[in-house]
Amino acid sequence: MVPEETDPGRRTGGERQARTTPRSKRGVRTRNALIQAAREVFERDGYLDARITDISKAAGAAAGSFYTYFNDKEEIFAALVEMVQEEMLHPHLRERTGVSDPRGVIEAANREYLEMYRRNARLMALFEQVAQINENFHRLRLERGTAFAERNAKMIQELQERGQADASIDPLVTAYALSAMVSRMAYMVFVAGLPIAFDELVETLNTLWVNALRLDPAA
Repeated sequence: MVPEETDPGRRTGGERQARTTPRSKRGVRTRNALIQAAREVFERDGYLDARITDISKAAGAAAGSFYTYFNDKEEIFAALVEMVQEEMLHPHLRERTGVSDPRGVIEAANREYLEMYRRNARLMALFEQVAQINENFHRLRLERGTAFAERNAKMIQELQERGQADASIDPLVTAYALSAMVSRMAYMVFVAGLPIAFDELVETLNTLWVNALRLDPAA
């Protein structure tokens, strides 16, 4: 394997110079083009074999311009993963869908998450692999999992306060368990190839969510 290019963003003692988000429209376009090109290269070559020169070439950018926006390939991979996972958090779901009843919100959230996971399955598989060998991405994976769980825990607590869900369960622990169930099934179906139809997957996960929370039938 050809050694990775020298990273001018690195500093002695492991310190790195922080990169700032570009303010100009041209800078934003170039950074976004690099991220999209990185996705193409990472999915094609894998994380370990991906090269910064290939990312720059795919983006139509000069090789040196990469370091204007990112320190190294770890940083651009993190930017790519965070961009995708931010979309998967589906913020303001109720406002966007107009759904307000608990069962409808659960169904809409699970369906949207699974659709996004299916669309980004190759990248999610790669992220899972990298998280096993890179401490920074392992930490990022835990942080994103916590973000999902905390969002779901807030919803569960609200249902408990309204008397619509089992008050005896811990909202955060329950949210971690149910979120892990959904994400693991997404991996098994869309990455490992478990033969389960999409609608059946959504319906089953919705039922397990509703049963776990013991939702009031009138909710």
